[in-house]
Amino acid sequence: MTDVSPPDANGANPTERPATLGFRILAQYVRDLSFENPRAPDSLRLEGKPQIDMGVELNAQGRPDGLFEVDVKLSIKASTDTMPVFQVELLYGGLFQLEGVPEDAIEAMLLIECPRYLFPFAREIVAGATADGGFYPPFMLDPIDFAGIYAARQQQIAAQPDATGQA
Repeated sequence: MTDVSPPDANGANPTERPATLGFRILAQYVRDLSFENPRAPDSLRLEGKPQIDMGVELNAQGRPDGLFEVDVKLSIKASTDTMPVFQVELLYGGLFQLEGVPEDAIEAMLLIECPRYLFPFAREIVAGATADGGFYPPFMLDPIDFAGIYAARQQQIAAQPDATGQA
């Protein structure tokens, strides 16, 4: 007797798993977190909303073990015309294993899909830091268009002249 199923009408073995396309999140972590509230307690009694200046940086790199590290760096500065209110810097990372991703799609997967899964956790950390800093309601980041960031980065790279001076 055998444990192998006979091939189906197309000649494929039904017990074989189809090739998967995607990734697994193996770990998530705070690499660096900084919160500053330099004018407390005065900054906690503001009238109106402060101006928000936000930056997003993405970084992905392969590791010798075949896994990939993806970092999302969020920098948020809130200020009024008269004083800084708060500043949060968060470097949040994840360790990913890619499965069945074609070579030409790896970069997009690492810089769009992976950050998309890390973002809600990073958002919660920023909200918690501002709440713990005395701000109510806490600062809640709006969703980030990682595909738009990636497309803009690709356009910027394409617009740069190469070594021969051609764009």
